[in-house]
Amino acid sequence: MLEPGDDAPGFTLRNHRDEPVSLASIDAAYTVVYFYPRADTPGCTTEACGFRDDWDAFADADVAVVGISDDPVADLADFAAKFDLPFDLLSDPDGEVASAYGSYGEKNMFGNTFDGVFRNTYVVDADGAVVLAYGDVSPEDHAEAILADVAALADD
Repeated sequence: MLEPGDDAPGFTLRNHRDEPVSLASIDAAYTVVYFYPRADTPGCTTEACGFRDDWDAFADADVAVVGISDDPVADLADFAAKFDLPFDLLSDPDGEVASAYGSYGEKNMFGNTFDGVFRNTYVVDADGAVVLAYGDVSPEDHAEAILADVAALADD
C-alpha cells in the first residue's frame, strides 16, 4: 500500500461513459482515488452512495472523486446510472492501476482463492502526492471521514 508522501502512480482508464480519464487531467485541490471490489454489491454500493450523498461538500472543498474497480465499463455504467453517481467510475480490467497502488492481489472468499481489488482509498494532492491513505476501508461513513481529514489538512 502507498503511504502519505509517496508519488501517486499516474493512470489513464476508461470511465463509465467509456471516456478516457487520467489522474493528471483532474483539476482539483485533492482527488480521492478509491478502490472497490465489485460494482453494485452491498459494501461497494454503501461506499459509492456515501460519496454521492456528500457530493456537494466534496465539491465545496475542491475535492474530486474517482472510484476504480476491475469491473467492465458496461457494469460501471449500470452501477452509476442505478445509483445516480455524480463522479467517475473507472475500469481497471487487469488490475494494473490497482496493483500500482497496492490495492490488488490474492483474496480468499468462501474457500475460494482469486485475484481481486482491495478496498483502499487514497487522497492525492494537486502535485500528485499521496496525502492520506486508508487501508481495508469500512464503507460505512467513509466519505464523511475523508471530508474531515481533508479539512484537517487545510488547517495544518
